[in-house]
Amino acid sequence: MKKHIALWVAALLLFFCTGCAKEAAPELQRYSRTSFDLFDTVTILTGFDTSEEAFDKKADWLLELLEEYHQLYDIYHDYAGIHNLKTVNDNAGLQPVKVDERILDLLEYCIEMYDLTAGMTNVAMGSVLSIWHTYREAGEADPASAALPDPEKLSQAAQHMNIYEIEIDREEKTVYLPDPDMQLDVGAVAKGYATEQIARAAEEQGWDHLAFSVGGNVRTIGEKGDGSPWTASIQNPDLTSEETAICRLELTNGLSLVTSGSYQRYYTVDGVRYHHIIHPQTLYPENQFLSVSIVCKDAGMADALSTAVFNMTYTEGKALIESMDDVEAAWVDAEGTLRYTDGFAAMIIEE
Repeated sequence: MKKHIALWVAALLLFFCTGCAKEAAPELQRYSRTSFDLFDTVTILTGFDTSEEAFDKKADWLLELLEEYHQLYDIYHDYAGIHNLKTVNDNAGLQPVKVDERILDLLEYCIEMYDLTAGMTNVAMGSVLSIWHTYREAGEADPASAALPDPEKLSQAAQHMNIYEIEIDREEKTVYLPDPDMQLDVGAVAKGYATEQIARAAEEQGWDHLAFSVGGNVRTIGEKGDGSPWTASIQNPDLTSEETAICRLELTNGLSLVTSGSYQRYYTVDGVRYHHIIHPQTLYPENQFLSVSIVCKDAGMADALSTAVFNMTYTEGKALIESMDDVEAAWVDAEGTLRYTDGFAAMIIEE
């Protein structure tokens, strides 16, 4: 985990610290806050404000809100007085669980993303992902004994990932998994979705000149203090390269940037890397791409699409992205070649 945090810090500092050619207006100074406690990743809040005290008040409020989402969407830990997604999983096949409406909102959104991506983003495949998670952790702890999951176990677990079986009762505010072997895992959507919700909360407060990065899920609000656009760098998936970024983008009008990649969370078996993005049909990691990046105005959608498109062929993914308004994408294939949509190209800052 420390290795992953260090890499995130190195990459995320590029998001908000580069490309600052102009001086901020005297009345607006740049401030930043970093947290290592939420969604098992690094969160960076960056903004321009009239004073450090004014920025700190906003940062405190936003991080507290993000912590609420973190606890609600956590599938690994219990929290006093909270029925979260772990509670829902623990009660699969037993009883409906009364939950906060933000869980209902997330799950309904996840079903929308499942339909949009033809099932390539499926938060109901926790039964399969938990198997891979167990093997990956064991392989990281003891590389010499690293092994692959039993294909039969994966196949059996895949019989319990029908997202349409999730029972959501808006009136009673409950969620129920009638299949006792179904498990939810919202890792493909939750960080981006939560990022989007806190950004919208900030916008409702009338706040401007802010940018958020939650584990690389970037969402901007307004522009920097001098009126120039926010800039964000996409990490080079070749971590041995001296070039830490493959390109830098201008993000205007509240755009989000999310990248899914195979280069940080993986383990090795017999010299082959097996990363954490599992194809919902083959039940194995795909190795067509090193990373896929999505830019759009909704961080939740960007998060869901980055996972889905990573699991599609380039032709399939490009067709999906081009069928949508105001959504752009970039692919780094297994050979390190960068390809992108026309709209994405227009955002690249030429060095």
